[in-house]
Amino acid sequence: MISREDFVSRFGGVFEHSPFIAERAYDAGSIVEPLTAQGVHGALVAMFRTASQEERLGVLRAHPDLAGKLAIAGKLTDDSRNEQAGAGLDRLTPEEHARFTELNAAYVSSHGFPFIIAVKGLNRHDILAAFEKRISNDHDTEFATATAQVEKIALLRLTSMLPEA
Repeated sequence: MISREDFVSRFGGVFEHSPFIAERAYDAGSIVEPLTAQGVHGALVAMFRTASQEERLGVLRAHPDLAGKLAIAGKLTDDSRNEQAGAGLDRLTPEEHARFTELNAAYVSSHGFPFIIAVKGLNRHDILAAFEKRISNDHDTEFATATAQVEKIALLRLTSMLPEA
C-alpha cells in the first residue's frame, strides 16, 4: 500500500495548492490499490465536496488567473503552465492579453475567486467566449460552475498520471 507521505507527495497538487484534500482522502481509507485515475479522482472529489464552503473557496482562490501575472512572471505550477500553454494562453496578442486582464479583474471583483475553466481541448477564443458568458452569472451559479471545473481539471491531471480504470 502506498504510504500517506508518498500519496500526498504525488497527488497533493491535483487540486491546486490544496494537499489537505489528498491527506483527508488517504486518512479516510478511500485509497484503493491499484491506483487508477477514476479511483483516486473519486476519493479526492469526495473530500473536496465535503470540505467546508470556506475550504472550497480557498481551493478556487488557489487557482491562478488565466494569462495573468503569475503566468507572465513564470510562477505557475507545472500543471497550470502546461494547461495554459496548451490552450495558447502563452501566445496572446496584446489586445487579447488586455481583454483577459480586464475580465480577470472584473470576475474576481464580482465573484471573489478567479475564473476557472478546464482548458484542455479549448483554444484562447473558446476560453474568452466562456469567460465573457460566465462573468455575468450570479455568485452561487458561478461557485458551482467553478467547483465543477476544478473537479474536471483534477480528473484531467490524474489521467495524465495514472491508468484510467
